[in-house]
Amino acid sequence: MKEELTIIKVGGKIVEEEESLRQLLAVFPTLEGHKLLVHGGGRSATNIATRLGLESRMVNGRRVTDAAMLDVVTMVYGGLVNKHIVARLQALGLNALGLTGADMNVIRSHKRPVKEVDYGFVGDVETVDGSLLTDLIRKGVVPVMAPLTHDGQGQLLNTNADTIAAETAKALSRSFNVTLIYCFEKKGVLKDANDDESLIRHLNETEFKRYVESGIIQGGMLPKLENAFDAIHAGVNKVIITQATAIDGLSGTVIEK
Repeated sequence: MKEELTIIKVGGKIVEEEESLRQLLAVFPTLEGHKLLVHGGGRSATNIATRLGLESRMVNGRRVTDAAMLDVVTMVYGGLVNKHIVARLQALGLNALGLTGADMNVIRSHKRPVKEVDYGFVGDVETVDGSLLTDLIRKGVVPVMAPLTHDGQGQLLNTNADTIAAETAKALSRSFNVTLIYCFEKKGVLKDANDDESLIRHLNETEFKRYVESGIIQGGMLPKLENAFDAIHAGVNKVIITQATAIDGLSGTVIEK
């Protein structure tokens, strides 16, 4: 029987604010079984870039990453945000290890092709080495993964954290019974973005397509759910979308086969 593994993906807004980070870390060590954390850090990157006199450009919620901005996100994601989380987890008794996709060649990507938009040094994931991560996890290590990958030719690439979480979950589902939890500011997927009580508690693919067609699900939630269903099809046991204060899996929107 496979061991349990919970993968938590947490947005930059949550890990960059002390109170929300404290709430997340209060619950994270109590999760049963093995654990892995994937984080963002976009607001910190934008703030540091501004202080350095660099303009942040976003298209459809995605950061355009030129060479100067790649330096910023590498410093912020792989350094400032990642190591701050690692240190806090160590203080809670978890043997955390900060990783980018370049470390141990864990996640390899290719530079996103230029179509309507040139996103610059942004990576689309090709492979995740689940065997190396499995070895670490079974030795009691808690990987903390920053949203950076590499192309195998020496080039780092800024990579969407939701995608990293989903692709890592898919790779590790061969070894573990994986629950993937996406954390953000809302209770889960809402029928009405302005009504926190309009939570959709369970969501299957037929309902998802209907909600998209009616415009209930749109914007940034759309790629998050596409990643979720893709992960389910690839063997992930369960995907939950919820708040950082509810990562025990008892609330939020649950997506299962």
